[in-house]
Amino acid sequence: MVAAVCLLPAVTVALLSSFPVAMSLRRDVLELGDADFDYLATEHETMLVKFYAPWCGHCKKLAPEFEKAATRLKGTVQLAKVDCTAHSETCGRFGVTGYPTLKIFRYGKDSAPYDGPRTADGIYQYMKKQTGPDSVHLKTKEDLQTFVNNYDASIVGVFSGADSSRLAEFRMAAGLLREQFRFAHITDLQIAEEHGVDSESVLLFRPPRLASAFEDRVVVFKDYLTISSLRRFIRDHIYGLCPHMTMENRDRLRVRDLMTAYYDLDYHHNVRGSNYWRNRVMKVASKYTGRGLMFSVANKQDFLPELEDDFGLGMSDGGELPFVTIRTRLGQKYIMREEFTRDGQSLERFLEDYFAGRLKRYIKSEPIPEKNVATVKVVVAESFDDIVNDPNKDALIQFYSPTCPHCKKLEPVYRELADKLYSNPNIVIAKMNAVDNDVPLGYDVQGFPTIYFVPVGKKDEPIRYQGGRELKDFLKFLKREATHSLKFSGSRNEL
Repeated sequence: MVAAVCLLPAVTVALLSSFPVAMSLRRDVLELGDADFDYLATEHETMLVKFYAPWCGHCKKLAPEFEKAATRLKGTVQLAKVDCTAHSETCGRFGVTGYPTLKIFRYGKDSAPYDGPRTADGIYQYMKKQTGPDSVHLKTKEDLQTFVNNYDASIVGVFSGADSSRLAEFRMAAGLLREQFRFAHITDLQIAEEHGVDSESVLLFRPPRLASAFEDRVVVFKDYLTISSLRRFIRDHIYGLCPHMTMENRDRLRVRDLMTAYYDLDYHHNVRGSNYWRNRVMKVASKYTGRGLMFSVANKQDFLPELEDDFGLGMSDGGELPFVTIRTRLGQKYIMREEFTRDGQSLERFLEDYFAGRLKRYIKSEPIPEKNVATVKVVVAESFDDIVNDPNKDALIQFYSPTCPHCKKLEPVYRELADKLYSNPNIVIAKMNAVDNDVPLGYDVQGFPTIYFVPVGKKDEPIRYQGGRELKDFLKFLKREATHSLKFSGSRNEL
């Protein structure tokens, strides 16, 4: 995700330097300038610095969130800010070209760009993971037990001594991956002997809350240790057979076809109850490993807005039983419509139908209109194939939002276009509410209105319309792209 920034205006350094230094009103955010940046920054092990301009709208929006995060992080991570209109030398030295720019410093050295969330809680969570060493040195068996007894998974390197060449490689990997995972290392093989380790290796400990009879809690990595091989090992094993999907890790999980059971899951207050349904999912999932489908569980309330939008699930729907979906990496969606049974038989039937190709895809759709006699044909998700993908007709389809002012402005022009071509049997002018209907695969709709031309014989290769929004612009485009010559409605004159 690219953070919004205000671009640096073309002003001279002399003008920038003429601004007075502003005094900080909040001591939780340290204010730095050209004269004291190096001196003060070196005092802090980890510091997040915001480079900003007072006139920048994005900076103003970030300011209260940054202040709140600074208060929560006080004593662990120092947050600071530099006004680039007053301290252009410092901002130029660190390559600041837009506002706000956030950077992580360690003892005064530019360590990494900050690319995390820009909310108070997001900054807090992100920067908490930046504190302390990249990899914690565990010196006793008690240290090891304490470290791995955590809400999140743990990666522990086991080495024969502090001078091990593999330890250096492990610590480099930890530095690169610390934002995503927890790392520690041991320099005494005996500390990890109870885990069957008698040589240098890496242990991946899954969280105790996710312990299950269906998989090992500890996975051992014994390949040749490189940053790439360790990253690949973590990627392949970190989530296990059935991970707990959260808002933070969902994008990483959804790179594969994913089945998710949503229910009243709460690992902070009810571990046993949360694992009741997860164990039933895992029992069934263990029969389908290696078939290209990943499994997960999630808190229904956390994902309710998404479930309402993508699957039409209401607040009161589903009851206490899990609501099960499959979402493929290509965007196809399926719902288990049978009630989730405690013996897992309903889930197994659902998966058998999925792998056999017997399931009907779930499509969010408004009802198909009983009458559709206007010149601009109304398309819903359920009727998209019948109207837009009619093999005998070209189609011009507008994806719109009912609240979009640009769509409302376009409406009379679009209707006039449809009126002009009404008597033409070879083309259809259509529109679809893209808020209340799923947009088909192959159409990139990021804003409204978005218009595509779908020609005969190339229904899987829609052409995005990029022209003007006047009648003459549409007619010129269709004259060029239409499969058959066009005529005005009620006229013999060809376009």
